[in-house]
Amino acid sequence: MEGKSRVTRPNIIFILIDDLGWRDLSCYGSQFYETPNLDRLAASGMRFTDAYAACPVCSPTRASIMTGKYPATVGITDWIDWANDIHPARGRLVDVPYLKNLPRTEHTLAAALGAGGYRTWHVGKWHLGGPQHLPADFGFDVNVGGCHWGSPGRQGYFSPWGIPALQDADVPAGTYLTDYLTSRAIELVQQVDTRPFFLNLWYYTVHTPIQAKAEKIAKYEAKAKALGLDNVQTFAEGDFFPTEHKKDKRILRRLVQSDAVYAAMIESLDENVGRLLGALEKSGQAQNTVIFFTSDNGGLATAEGSPTCNAPLAEGKGWMYEGGTREPLLVCWPGMIEAGSACTQPVTSPDFYPTILEIADLAPIPEQHCDGVSFLPLLRQEAFERGAIFWHYPHYGNQGGTPGSSVRSGDYKLIEFFEDGRLELYNLRQDVSEEVNLVDREPEIAAQLHTLLREWRTAVEAKIPQFNGSWVSHQ
Repeated sequence: MEGKSRVTRPNIIFILIDDLGWRDLSCYGSQFYETPNLDRLAASGMRFTDAYAACPVCSPTRASIMTGKYPATVGITDWIDWANDIHPARGRLVDVPYLKNLPRTEHTLAAALGAGGYRTWHVGKWHLGGPQHLPADFGFDVNVGGCHWGSPGRQGYFSPWGIPALQDADVPAGTYLTDYLTSRAIELVQQVDTRPFFLNLWYYTVHTPIQAKAEKIAKYEAKAKALGLDNVQTFAEGDFFPTEHKKDKRILRRLVQSDAVYAAMIESLDENVGRLLGALEKSGQAQNTVIFFTSDNGGLATAEGSPTCNAPLAEGKGWMYEGGTREPLLVCWPGMIEAGSACTQPVTSPDFYPTILEIADLAPIPEQHCDGVSFLPLLRQEAFERGAIFWHYPHYGNQGGTPGSSVRSGDYKLIEFFEDGRLELYNLRQDVSEEVNLVDREPEIAAQLHTLLREWRTAVEAKIPQFNGSWVSHQ
């Protein structure tokens, strides 16, 4: 990549899906959802098996991608919800405070690429703060749909949307949000300009409310019936929620992918990615464009509707287990990445920042992306050592997860749960479902990883939730 001029630097498209699970694509093993366009994208580039979101919920991962830092380093450790300032979640512990806006002091990936000669566009969900903390405040030349909202809200995916940043959108009533955002993205990539572009396409889908087009829903209802999925046990009732504000509710775990509406949402997403890829080909830019496709956290599988199932991974969004953080990751770069290749090395959200800078032939900014490591060597199938990966989620998830932090080093992952100090150790190569706790069988490895985790928390000044003196068990 030495000596590339700015004119020949590749375009970069970063597609981020909201709440998409690791097994929600056909190329990742789904037997119910249909994703032919994304499967083709995987076949034309590299598919990662062990890619991770930096957090099991959305805003922290988004902050991590934009800054090249872990959520605990940035200070955004939970999804941004101003109501939590007044009523923090309480269970055996009390949720810690966290930032509700991406700090203006962060030199984001968009700002770095803009300074390097890229046109920078944000399309879709933002959820990293309100006024003075929106995409235009962090280096984006164009913002379509990005605001403080974390979902389309009660009005859902069919226009008129309730999203403040799209209130002026001139579209026919009933326009599907995923279609609209893709059309706007296509308009941008079709612009004629000698400068490369960075398209940050962060779809609102497949976040709740689960809504899709009627004809697609009917298709998957028929498919579920033909496969006999309408007669299988769909949910398993679990424990009561561990927080005071949900003490009368139980966790319902989805056991199989069979929700027709969710499947229809996935198909619409796939169709729109196909539309974008087609427009890129038609404009003659496909061969000089790098495409990243991933998700901000695991699939919603244990509460708040539980439309998908992440099995064989445990649990899902809002949990410290693999179902909460392991994500699909596809990277396509014609002529530079071997078509149909796969990578089993772990990577995580902060790594995108330095990786994209290196792809763009721009100098690294180590003081900014201090937690990220460029995985460009993996794309070239060269030797690579990422080192340990860390998570810190000191909050009660709306989906039933409890506060904790974890570390993955090599094949081993250690989780520390803050309510009772419990440690769980898993060998993910042998036990991807995290069923066999090895803490007592391999105490030396557990001790090493626990020391590594505690030292990291100290270094980043991670906040630890404190005991709730008024806690009374409801179980």
